[in-house]
Amino acid sequence: MQNRYSPPSVWLKEVLVSGKLGKVFMVQINCYWNRDDRYYKPDATSGKPTTWHGTKALDGGTLFTQFSHFIDLMYWYFGDVTNINAKLNDFTHQKSTDFEDSGFVSFDFVDGGMGSLNYSTAVWDKNLESSITIVAENGSVKVGGQYMNQVEYCHIKDYVMPILAESNPPNDYGPYKGSAANHHYIIENVIDTLKERNTMTTNALEGLKVVEIIERIYSLRKINKKEIRFNHV
Repeated sequence: MQNRYSPPSVWLKEVLVSGKLGKVFMVQINCYWNRDDRYYKPDATSGKPTTWHGTKALDGGTLFTQFSHFIDLMYWYFGDVTNINAKLNDFTHQKSTDFEDSGFVSFDFVDGGMGSLNYSTAVWDKNLESSITIVAENGSVKVGGQYMNQVEYCHIKDYVMPILAESNPPNDYGPYKGSAANHHYIIENVIDTLKERNTMTTNALEGLKVVEIIERIYSLRKINKKEIRFNHV
């Protein structure tokens, strides 16, 4: 849930809560990252992972380990989803992971509007993009960059875009990078809440809901990794 603390995320939440956009028609989320052998570190002989990375039992899958942060943002912004349809595939990780590396997922929001999540860790060499585009009754918005860390487009009726604080840099793990370095905000909020200096900004039920959404996407995943398709309502 650390991405909720990025200035563009806080700003977009405020815009949505204010109702300035009106009815939300369409939401598109793109998450295109690189995770190759530098991350999974497969054994040279067997090709199997030598760490928890890439294992179904401890890693869980691309949506859990890489992109759950952005599904959390989606749920935070728009609520629950239904009528899920998905096509998953494994393009470059047949030997290094136990699961898919890419997928197209479409759905409807329970509160209205439709959305899609397009994701991949098969991007060559470095992360490409993490973005959200919203088409709504009174305007359109795109928050993009590599980590949803910058407002790329804002055109809303009778609205002037404010100047936002600079986003934190991504977590740097050497050969690969993660999302914005905002984890400390969550830890600070936990401590402040326990010491009754503040109220909690996230809760366990929201985290469980994100897990449940991912589980619904993965619920009919086939074991073979040639091509994976399923529908879930």
